Amino acid sequence: MTMDPAPAANGAAAVAGGGMKRQGGRWWYAAAGALIVALLAVAVSFYSFRGIPSSPPGGCGCPAARKYTGMVEDCCCDYETVDAINEEVLHPILQELVKLPFFRYFKVKLWCDCPFWPDDGMCKLRDCSVCECPENEIPEPFKKPYSGLSPDSMICQEGKPQATIDKTLDSKVFKIWVETDNPWTSDDEADSKEMAYVNLQLNPERYTGYTGDSARRIWDAIYKENCPKYPSEELCHEKKALYKLISGLHSSISVHIAYDYLLDESTNSWGQNLPLLYDRVLKYPERVQNLYFTYLFVLRAVTKAADYLEQADYNTGNPEDDWKTRSLVKQLLYNSKLRSACPLPFDEAKLWQGENGPELKQEIQKQFRNISAIMDCIGCEKCRLWGKLQVLGLGTALKILFSVNGDSHLNQPLQLQRNEVIALFNLLNRLSESVKFVHEKGSSIEEVIKEQSPSTLQKGGSKPNVKLDFL
Repeated sequence: MTMDPAPAANGAAAVAGGGMKRQGGRWWYAAAGALIVALLAVAVSFYSFRGIPSSPPGGCGCPAARKYTGMVEDCCCDYETVDAINEEVLHPILQELVKLPFFRYFKVKLWCDCPFWPDDGMCKLRDCSVCECPENEIPEPFKKPYSGLSPDSMICQEGKPQATIDKTLDSKVFKIWVETDNPWTSDDEADSKEMAYVNLQLNPERYTGYTGDSARRIWDAIYKENCPKYPSEELCHEKKALYKLISGLHSSISVHIAYDYLLDESTNSWGQNLPLLYDRVLKYPERVQNLYFTYLFVLRAVTKAADYLEQADYNTGNPEDDWKTRSLVKQLLYNSKLRSACPLPFDEAKLWQGENGPELKQEIQKQFRNISAIMDCIGCEKCRLWGKLQVLGLGTALKILFSVNGDSHLNQPLQLQRNEVIALFNLLNRLSESVKFVHEKGSSIEEVIKEQSPSTLQKGGSKPNVKLDFL
């Protein structure tokens, strides 16, 4: 609704000339309007103090309409605060942190047999195998006692050249891993001779061409066999939480596919596929909501384990990088803006409270372990790398929140493997990137899609409307 400025001008002239009676109640309305403006100014100042921007950058001074507002379902923080804190605090710190040596290298078992169905013989494309690192690149404590896998035992993976793994290593990275059990995941760290070290910065999470029946079967097994695909009101909070965590992770993976997509295979042109982002995530409000839920869930795990993570050994043999790592970890864990704006991102104390709590916890642990094991069935090696890392990170968050009682960190029994810490922070960074990208593009995506021609959207050989691609 708009107001004609002419009556306001006439009213002002009449007041100046003493004609208040002629103008009736217009003076009263003007005073009330001034009061409302003052109250709005106070409200804007309050939200700016909380770190929430009053208007978007480059705007006309009027805040853009938000599709997602209010509290994130089942969490203790609202969408506006999440976006503001992520933009101002978490995303910048995490971006620096994951590039440092300690968080750059991840130990993973890439050559695994699928425990649920026979191998498909998916060696359809060239460059699908992974090369071992040169001997001089492997740190002395981690040199393998064997010469590598035989050609017969290597499983060629479905994918494209960009799906292969670059396993370049820093010769001074890491010490011996501490072996502790995680009741939420299936990986066996003790079987280290079959595990390799991967440089995550050389193997970014992006589109790989892993599509079709192979990728679809992965997600079908995850949803249909281990958590309800469409949670109903009859489901308990714990099972809903499991579904939302998996859905949020799935949404984040889809966001990263759309963010770094092979737009034109003939020219090796990469960029943002915004129609794909809309088709996979933004078109479904539940998927966006679950992305925020998963982000806050993992953030709660990191902040709950603050004392433990502050004291962890981040030594990689490079004093300058190691000091920076410890400094950034502390900045993230004890950031005053984060603690004041969202002191309790998720309240885990609400779960497992019924008399069947212990049995339900064991049931959901088993389901999540199955999801962890399904990662060994992913045909694309790069997809398997990021699938295993992020599921391990989510399993580490579950371990922190539900394997340690209370909020006291004194003499707590929590023990984490270094690999778990690396996975946890890299997962938080992945989710942070996804939340930021969705927030930035969500309000304008439909207009962008309308401007794109069908021929432009279909370049690259893969249709963006395939719903269950993995990476």
